[in-house]
Amino acid sequence: MNAIVALCHFCELHGPRTLFCTEVLHSPLPQGAGSGDISGQNEQAEEEEGGIQMSSRIRSHSPAEGASADSSSPGPKKSDMCEASGEIGGCRSLAGGHPGYVSHDKETSIKYVSHQHPNHPQLFSIVRQACVRSLSCEVCPGREGPIFFGDEQHGFVFSHTFFIKDSLARGFQRWYSIITIMMDRIYLINSWPFLLGKIRGIIDELQGKALKVFEAEQFGCPQRAQRMNTAFTPFLHQRNGNAARSLTSLTNDENLWACLHTSFAWLLKACGSRLTEKLLEGAPTEDTLVQMEKLADLKEESEGWDGSEEEEKPSSQPDVVEGQELSKSSPETSLVPDCNSWNVAHRRLSVFRSLRHMRQVLGASAFRMLAWHVLMGNQVIWKAQDMDLVQSAFDVLRTMLPIGCVRIIPYSEQYEEAYRCNFLGLSPHVQIPPHILASEFAVLVEVRAATRSSLYPTLFDDEQSLNKYEFLVTSGSPVAADRVGPTILNKIEAALTNQNLSVDVVDQCLVCLKEEWMNKVKVLFKFTKVDSRPKEDTQKLLSILGAAEEDNVKLLKFWMTGLSKTYKSHLMSTVRSPTSSECRN
Repeated sequence: MNAIVALCHFCELHGPRTLFCTEVLHSPLPQGAGSGDISGQNEQAEEEEGGIQMSSRIRSHSPAEGASADSSSPGPKKSDMCEASGEIGGCRSLAGGHPGYVSHDKETSIKYVSHQHPNHPQLFSIVRQACVRSLSCEVCPGREGPIFFGDEQHGFVFSHTFFIKDSLARGFQRWYSIITIMMDRIYLINSWPFLLGKIRGIIDELQGKALKVFEAEQFGCPQRAQRMNTAFTPFLHQRNGNAARSLTSLTNDENLWACLHTSFAWLLKACGSRLTEKLLEGAPTEDTLVQMEKLADLKEESEGWDGSEEEEKPSSQPDVVEGQELSKSSPETSLVPDCNSWNVAHRRLSVFRSLRHMRQVLGASAFRMLAWHVLMGNQVIWKAQDMDLVQSAFDVLRTMLPIGCVRIIPYSEQYEEAYRCNFLGLSPHVQIPPHILASEFAVLVEVRAATRSSLYPTLFDDEQSLNKYEFLVTSGSPVAADRVGPTILNKIEAALTNQNLSVDVVDQCLVCLKEEWMNKVKVLFKFTKVDSRPKEDTQKLLSILGAAEEDNVKLLKFWMTGLSKTYKSHLMSTVRSPTSSECRN
């Protein structure tokens, strides 16, 4: 991530000052950052942490050193820096001649360099301005907390101000801030939650260490009573330089700057790795829109559950979410599905690996009947003792449908109506109503124990688990072998039977076919639901789309239920606008 993280301090004598900053270098170290290594100090402590190699380096000169910096150096002069007696002052982090810190990321060949100020004059100016603004005008209410500011010219800043306890300071505390500067405003805003949590953790650690030192000093020599008993004189003249203590003294941590370098370097790397750019061609697909809507609804519901004070009585019905599945659970089980555990369990216990694999197991005719019912939106019922087998079957079959058309109850101890789910997993002892068994709008797959050792030739070593089952596919309206069926089904079967196509290629073909037919669904929805055209015109449109056959029409009507709310609301708002009405007339 192209950014700079800096620790800033408000000095009572010199105002806002930059104490310590870490920057990212994508090229070899600039002159002066690593060429001044002292050969006699081969004690460069190197350690590995998270793929980053850390070492201490001596710079040939540093702006913070004051005396060694030339007149063109962007850093402050020595006279502008606090010098407490016997120690580094409050305006300084590293003493003159002290090594800076360099971390090498072996994975990306990026270097993270830390010192008091950036070497580049332009970067120094940007950090300096951000430091001044973070500790003067750009503060949140209470003067402690996060805030965002910046512009295109000087960069955008995430700033978190905070106080550190100091028994010798005015008001017994000093004011600091940690700032993150970068030129990408959108990236920085999207990183707000991550930066807030991690920087807050660094601040809590610093405040905790300083509080222990403060309490120990107050116990030994209470400053409040001493000041009240002292005659009033200007506070700055009372200090005699002793109050301008460094942060290492306030926290009693000699390794403070090395730890901050490690934290800042990790922060830059982690923040740059958590967000990645993804190239999208064209408008988002309907599946993408539906997924975003479902995630937003799930997040809103979960927030409602978290804020609720009363626990609702769990329903006796299994929970159903479109495009997701929730198994019937006990009252103690959370209603929010654990997607990570589901994915891990599915990978470990997967039975059906693909549509082609399922077709080989069930047989061509049985698979065609099952696929026809899936595409038509009829209820698909699997009865089996093995819950993982049922979940695996549904995970494969759902790839033929748009996400918005999928409603799954993976496993239930009672039959559920078709309006609640189009994929239903049942225990073998569950009784299905007779009218459902005889219905043309349902298909039943019964998984029974095999009567012989092998039902089909074993193609893979891990198929032994399927050899103990036999699959019986029945329906009240079996699909005739000579029935043409929907066009997309014929194309899917053609792709599955073509052995020259790999499973990955077949998956991409399926994505293209779904997108092609979803575009036809959009046209039909706009034509019939929005424009309200007569049936004669609709038949002409279906002929143009190549979907005039009965099965194709049924498929389009079912898939219309999978359109996203975003697309529907966009069309309806367009129709209601005056300009669109005038154009249509």
